[in-house]
Amino acid sequence: MASGGIAAMQSASRESLAEATKRLDAHVDGAAAADLATLGDDLFAVLRLIVSEPTLRRHLADPSVPAAARTRLADQLFNGKIGRAALDIVSDTVSARWSRSADLEDAIEALARRATLGVAEKDGSLDEVEDQLFRVGRILDREPQLAQLLGDRTQPVDGRVGLLKKVLGNKVSPVTATLLEQAVRVPQGRSLDRAAEQLAELAAARRDRSVAHVRTPVRLSPGQEQQLTESLSRVYGRPISLQVELDESLIGGLVVNVGDELIDGSVASRIAAARRSLPS
Repeated sequence: MASGGIAAMQSASRESLAEATKRLDAHVDGAAAADLATLGDDLFAVLRLIVSEPTLRRHLADPSVPAAARTRLADQLFNGKIGRAALDIVSDTVSARWSRSADLEDAIEALARRATLGVAEKDGSLDEVEDQLFRVGRILDREPQLAQLLGDRTQPVDGRVGLLKKVLGNKVSPVTATLLEQAVRVPQGRSLDRAAEQLAELAAARRDRSVAHVRTPVRLSPGQEQQLTESLSRVYGRPISLQVELDESLIGGLVVNVGDELIDGSVASRIAAARRSLPS
């Protein structure tokens, strides 16, 4: 049975997912690509279990059960079966408050996808992954019979995954292949063409997280751009590319946006800060 999806979450679940996402992104920034691949696989394994065992999912998300008890249950289930990083994330996630048990399912899926896309962030292939997912979605949209075969729940899942692998061959990256395979294994009521489109949108959002939008009152030299790129890449622990915009209103300094983060080093901001510090 399909869950309502992230868009249908109520406020408590949205807040819990936002906190879980923030913790995962912090882990992604400091982790190696191979570790993130393992983390994604582990979280997808947890997802498959709670989807196949709805009673277990309800116990893990039951707000009437103390958070510590839910965390203990997760530890008993998964300790030794998944890596430490995945266990920590799952424990934190089940201890949060969820409006519906299906929201926990959606949250684990979202975290698994983000961890897997983190691999492409680390190796700089997010553009490629986004394009591949988009193209697969378009192919399936044009080939409804293929999409129907891949989504036929009356057929064994391993057979459908095998068909997907034949279709993809070696034409896509391991990240793209993993995301599509998991969408076949746990469709959550979505057709694969729709799942591919959603995944392409997620890749685009992750790619934006690795683009620094820079406003500057003067044109940067190639050397300055390279130095800024290297500095930001060290700070964020992943490759960062620059999009530079000239803005004479800044007077001096730089304003840098990376995803939702703002680094305001403009002269105007420093003057404003100085004014705020003056006694009234």
